[in-house]
Amino acid sequence: MWQGGPVTTERRLLAGWGSTAPTAADVMSPASLDEVVKAVGDAPARGVLPRGLGRSYGDAAQNAGGLVVDLTGCTRVRRFDVEAGVIDVEAGLSLHTLMRQVLPFGWFVPVTPGTRYVTVGGAIGADIHGKNHHVEGTFAQHVRSIDLLLASGEVRTVTPDDDPDVFWATAGGMGLTGIVLAATIQLLPVETSLMSVDTERAANLDALLDRLATTDDRYRYSVAWIDLLARGARMGRSVITRGDHARLDQLPRRKRVEPFAFSPHPLASMPAGIVPPGLLNKATVAAFNELWYRKAPADKRGQLQSIAAFFHPLDLVDRWNRIYGRPGLVQYQFTVPYGAEDVVRTAVDRLSAAGSPAFLAVLKRFGAGNPGPLSFPSPGWTLALDLPTNMSGLARLLDDLDELVVGAGGRIYLAKDSRLRPELLPAMYPRLDEWRDVRSRLDPAGTFASDLSRRLDL
Repeated sequence: MWQGGPVTTERRLLAGWGSTAPTAADVMSPASLDEVVKAVGDAPARGVLPRGLGRSYGDAAQNAGGLVVDLTGCTRVRRFDVEAGVIDVEAGLSLHTLMRQVLPFGWFVPVTPGTRYVTVGGAIGADIHGKNHHVEGTFAQHVRSIDLLLASGEVRTVTPDDDPDVFWATAGGMGLTGIVLAATIQLLPVETSLMSVDTERAANLDALLDRLATTDDRYRYSVAWIDLLARGARMGRSVITRGDHARLDQLPRRKRVEPFAFSPHPLASMPAGIVPPGLLNKATVAAFNELWYRKAPADKRGQLQSIAAFFHPLDLVDRWNRIYGRPGLVQYQFTVPYGAEDVVRTAVDRLSAAGSPAFLAVLKRFGAGNPGPLSFPSPGWTLALDLPTNMSGLARLLDDLDELVVGAGGRIYLAKDSRLRPELLPAMYPRLDEWRDVRSRLDPAGTFASDLSRRLDL
């Protein structure tokens, strides 16, 4: 146990959401930002790393043998300009709580991933994206400023205009340039807490790619679920879900009384240790995929859905990742440029031929990238899928896909990664040395470290 001043730490085994490679660290849970500053000043030899709600899939929020600062106790809203939709919050605040606080005033988060249970600090460190990237970019593109705790102990207010190198090295920098203590965010105006959703089915991958390429510009939000077990003429059959925030005049009269009603909660919780080995296999996932595809409407327009149902369906089951059992899961997400559609086809074909038991596989289109050297999105296609780690041949399959992606000028998402070979990283992120230069200037002694940074030699 390490003691840094008045704050005591607890030795804990930490893992990512995939539960694949847990490591032990001393975890500090500060109740104030002042305690965070003190912890960095007394950093141990193995370094310091911030952690939020642990939703990164791999080892990005782990620091074996070092100190991990759990920021989920730092959740204050420091300022909220209700008229302008600009809010200043501490970094441990979750998007779930942020939504609940701002929706009654007609505002929504500018970008949300597939779960509400990420912190603002984590959203910046991973530079998260959502279903609206082709329209509104990443989370960091809506951040006006951050308060960044540096290795020196200095707390610097950083903006994309006044200090762009530091700001964009921190956005997507996975907590390795310093600790984001607080952020000022520009919110998105909305008239209601409901979504107006169009749903349709695509018979195969070619139909899907064509549909998204030709009509995505009509929608703020767009995503497609893909059946990765379908073969032949049905390969890549999909359910496309697209929409926007519902206007007040789109609501039935009875719902206009409380247009911003929002009180989501899990409907169930997955207990630990009850999933039998091998539950997720080709047969069970094929049955689920068939049901999921068939139950989706062939073409339905303007359906009203809740924010939770549209953006965060998996949050309806608390600790849903336990369905993968003790071996855990790997989430694999890559992006390749427009014009590399054959790479997407080859990847889907290989995953399908391998009998990949993935009930969660989604395809989206990315818009323009941002200045972040380690920000993941760039113009093109992105495919994300969950696979059980005990799938036969998984390592070779994903290694081969890595080579395919690199050859097309693509990359994988560091917030999801748990197994990339480090020699591929510079090709995937050609501005890596630029990011390293900024990090070295901010933290010459390497105070901020993680299992991810050591594995990939960041």
